[in-house]
Amino acid sequence: MKRKRYTEEFKAEAIKQVVERGYSVLEVSRRLGISDKSMYHWMRQAKQSPTERAEQDIQAENVQLRAELARVEEERDILKKAAAYFAKESK
Repeated sequence: MKRKRYTEEFKAEAIKQVVERGYSVLEVSRRLGISDKSMYHWMRQAKQSPTERAEQDIQAENVQLRAELARVEEERDILKKAAAYFAKESK
């Protein structure tokens, strides 16, 4: 299942409906078709300082890049083994 991405403007408007207009998190999340967990996460993120947010973004990117590196290394190892197998077979 692919995760849906929302713009920062969409998130800000959703948060504004809860904080400034007084709607409940559940009401806003149902109306916008998002989970209440996402709403709470966005609200928690909005309270963080820009430095904390940037640090979290860097950590998340680091995790993603490490996972991608592991996948690419695994693919490389498979290709090496396949090349060695076919080199032996062709002799």
